Amino acid sequence: MHDLHDFATRYTAAWCSQNAASVAAFFSPQGSLTINSGTPAVGRPAITAAAQSFMTAFPDIEIRMERIVQRGDHAEYHWTLIGTNTGPGGTGNRVRISGFESWRFGSDGLIAESQGKFDSADYMRQLAGESSST
Repeated sequence: MHDLHDFATRYTAAWCSQNAASVAAFFSPQGSLTINSGTPAVGRPAITAAAQSFMTAFPDIEIRMERIVQRGDHAEYHWTLIGTNTGPGGTGNRVRISGFESWRFGSDGLIAESQGKFDSADYMRQLAGESSST
């Protein structure tokens, strides 16, 4: 569990670094990241692009690790994203959403598959400048 906590702490720092490739480096070369049951980003270049989209939309992005939980053959990484949507075409509104990623690790010790989830309706409300329902 200590190694898992360390891994998650370093993953959190990568998200806060504004270096999307550093996020992708936590994934196996052909690993995948799926957000809210969308189309998976497969492979490090696609994961880099997915991470970059958030970093571009939120130049002041801050990810906070809330907790990491071992669940059998996978781990759940619970997080909170805080940022102001001031990237190109941004609304200028501040967003605070929480969610989690369910990680399955590969034999290389890196993330082989991540299934991410957050409340997209609340996210869209906050982007529009409406108060959160949570």
